[in-house]
Amino acid sequence: MSKEGRELLFLDPVCTHNIWGGSKLREVFGYPVEGDDLGECWGISAHPEGDGTVRSGAYEGCKLSELWEKHPELFGNLDYDRYPLLTKIIDAQDDLSIQVHPDDVYAKEHENGSLGKTECWYIMDCKENATLVIGHNAKSKEELEEMVHGGKWQELIREIPIRKGDFIQIDPGTVHAIKADTLILETQQNSAITYRLYDYGRLQNGKSRELHIDKSLDVITVPAKSAEDSVKSISELPENRLNQIYTCEKYTIFKMDVNGSASFEQNCPFLAASVLEGEGTVDGAEVRRGDHFIIPAGYGTVEMTGRMSLILSTVER
Repeated sequence: MSKEGRELLFLDPVCTHNIWGGSKLREVFGYPVEGDDLGECWGISAHPEGDGTVRSGAYEGCKLSELWEKHPELFGNLDYDRYPLLTKIIDAQDDLSIQVHPDDVYAKEHENGSLGKTECWYIMDCKENATLVIGHNAKSKEELEEMVHGGKWQELIREIPIRKGDFIQIDPGTVHAIKADTLILETQQNSAITYRLYDYGRLQNGKSRELHIDKSLDVITVPAKSAEDSVKSISELPENRLNQIYTCEKYTIFKMDVNGSASFEQNCPFLAASVLEGEGTVDGAEVRRGDHFIIPAGYGTVEMTGRMSLILSTVER
């Protein structure tokens, strides 16, 4: 479990209760949380609203935010003011609200110094003929405002088909929503800033949830990125290789499908890893679906065995 004085950092995640959640996070992934409204597992998170705890080893009981602050060498001594990413599993049993996120500049000014929210989704599972809300149909800011204020949601909102194994990048300003019966691994900036544009008129405890119409209109990108540029399939990647599937200024994402045995060099500042399916070992440590861990800087060669799929992420130095 350790190499060159560094060890794998397994984390106990934080699960959240959501109006659109279900029971899959407990029943399928084994997270010890009661309730049938479990929507999100914050698997690797150092956010104030969900700070993961190191499960074992030299740093057992340490919060990820504390580890970032006190042991920057584990993360390549990066010049960031906080752990930069947040990794989630999202189980949507009902439609999520239609949302949009600000960029860093807008969030810093309007959200008390918060980071903005660039994120991406890997579709772990979904029903047949599933769709997501990605983008919109307004051609100009004026048309966008007219459609929103006029409640022309069916004209405005763009749904696109998805399948298991699809990858979707969601830049700030992108209108988006997860639909019912969809299981997603989300990698995002370390931020909880979300502007709710539309919530299907649902009530929670007898009241409508807060909308953020003005801020949403401030940040929505017009026109939206094309549907063809929004989704790509990564279901047929080479096995036993660390496959880079996306990179931008906020993160780099990898997928790894282990079938038998595999190894690679950990040359990144850190690698945040989530096991999506299957089971196996990582340098002798047993792992299974739903496990989340960090491979720290300077770890060296990583040896994996078994049959399992993982998504991994890191940032630029």
